[in-house]
Amino acid sequence: MNIKRYLLCAIMLSVTMTIAAAYKAKTIYVYGFAASFNDSTVYFTEVQQLDSAYIDSKTKFLYSRQSYSYQLRDYLAERSFPNATCVTFYALTRKEAEKKYLAFRKRYLEGNNYTIKYLKESEFKYIPIKVVEENTGAHNK
Repeated sequence: MNIKRYLLCAIMLSVTMTIAAAYKAKTIYVYGFAASFNDSTVYFTEVQQLDSAYIDSKTKFLYSRQSYSYQLRDYLAERSFPNATCVTFYALTRKEAEKKYLAFRKRYLEGNNYTIKYLKESEFKYIPIKVVEENTGAHNK
């Protein structure tokens, strides 16, 4: 009976360590984009350096990426731009992030169909999201 108990504890410990090891804290570069279906105005944030962001070591996905987009959505809602659809883009290097930023922004500059507004880092800054184990029932804040 004790052997089964030890085996179960060892398995649980290894699963917990695997979950914790799956996300690595890294410095990344992020920028945000926001648009509304009710308005021709779109918003771009500056490319920002974000220390201690968690990246999945296997998939290279940003942990809780939607929460970063919610930060931008909430900021814009407080400034009379409600119901914005927000997206957060990221890269592991500033050069890669700026390349993506310029290519994406170019789509909205062509045709002059949109009013483009830029948010400086002094106006809006992303806050890093910490990894929370999903089985605890805690929320990503």
